[in-house]
Amino acid sequence: MTVLAVASEVYPLVKTGGLADVAGALPLALAPLGIRTVTLLPGYPKVMELAGEGEAVADLDDLFGGAARILAAAVHGLELFVLDAPHLYNRQGGPYSAGGFDHADNWARFAALSRAGALIGTGLVPGFRPDIVHAHDWQAALAPVYLAFEPARPRTVLTIHNLAFQGNFPRAIFGALGLPDGAWSIGGVEYYGSVGYLKGGIHAADRVTTVSPSYAEEILTEAGGMGLQGLLRGRGRNLVGIVNGIDTEVWDPARDRLVAQPYAADTLEARAQNKRALEAEFGLRRGDGPIMAVVSRLTWQKGLDILARILDDVVARGIRLVVVGSGDPDIERAFLAAQRRYPDRVGVKIGYDEAASHRVQAGADAVIIPSRFEPCGLTQLYGLRYGCIPIVSKVGGLADTIIDANFAAMSTGAATGFIFSPVEEGAMLDAIERARRAHEDAEGWQALQRQAMRAKVDWRESARRYAELYQAVTREQ
Repeated sequence: MTVLAVASEVYPLVKTGGLADVAGALPLALAPLGIRTVTLLPGYPKVMELAGEGEAVADLDDLFGGAARILAAAVHGLELFVLDAPHLYNRQGGPYSAGGFDHADNWARFAALSRAGALIGTGLVPGFRPDIVHAHDWQAALAPVYLAFEPARPRTVLTIHNLAFQGNFPRAIFGALGLPDGAWSIGGVEYYGSVGYLKGGIHAADRVTTVSPSYAEEILTEAGGMGLQGLLRGRGRNLVGIVNGIDTEVWDPARDRLVAQPYAADTLEARAQNKRALEAEFGLRRGDGPIMAVVSRLTWQKGLDILARILDDVVARGIRLVVVGSGDPDIERAFLAAQRRYPDRVGVKIGYDEAASHRVQAGADAVIIPSRFEPCGLTQLYGLRYGCIPIVSKVGGLADTIIDANFAAMSTGAATGFIFSPVEEGAMLDAIERARRAHEDAEGWQALQRQAMRAKVDWRESARRYAELYQAVTREQ
């Protein structure tokens, strides 16, 4: 079986979040199951640099205002099609924004990605005809829409990584998308008078997946559906939740060259060197008390405004805190202010830093993930892998992947973290305090770490479920 994946970011070429990790790891996990995946992504400057010149395998004379090429390349074991369209992607900034503002033509940039994916799906590249086109998030969601109007097309799968980001644009762009007039309808891309990329993809795709079973249930509700709950409920059994995995080759504490001292579950004593290194890196006072960490986008969704409000109480309990991330300016300022108040107990690094993420997971005792909603979350999976105990809210993929350290779970050796609900100050502080008390028992804490490190966090089971989904949808032709 051959799959064309369409994604706006793919690790290790370009990454802003978990989407890139999934798009980079899933193809490698599917390969042993006999599934070949080629991933189409935009030719951002960094992608063009890493992919090299590549081999031009198709030309597009006019793709949303300029000429484009499809380049075939291989990077880090991934087969790639790179959409080389300089008028759309050769610019400074991130994949979606620059200087804190979205690129004004994002509607065209990602419609072009979807259009190219649809064209490849119907034979644009000689010798390549996929059985499945698998689109990731709103940036690729028009690919199933374009393909829905093709008489001979591959089957389509759309994965929703975060329903909060839907790709809604003014109606005025519809004429430029190159879709038939019939696509402007409630059964197409029309969404309350606007063009809805994700909405259209949900309607058009043969299967819709989310990145955890609990999130698949949450998005059917008014509270979690972000306005699309009715459409999602209408998909019935064609909507499924498959929890993400992580690349356990990249995230392996025993072989991680980014940390001060590699270690494994049976050599946890060596982990202490990473804690000392983390104290030095973030200017924290040395000590045996717990270091808790945040590695995240600093946003309302992630619940970090709540953590900022209780931070004085957290520090008063003898807990040191490390924060790595960026996002809402008010939340950034709140953590930076806490760093000024407690310069040897709170360390903050504003910005995305992949290497620092590894060092934090290897050196901190616990990682706090207090999301208001979380489709899957990968940070808690990295925490499990590194024995950095997750403290999480009971939502989405966090609830699906962590077993709370209550009395029964601790007694039977099943616990892997601390879960709290609801997402509010008191419940969050209680969970942090439970973790702090548990950390006082060094032997019990190491047992908890070892159990966390034994948790299944790789892609094998999830890849098997994707393979079964692909096989089921192709049999329907």
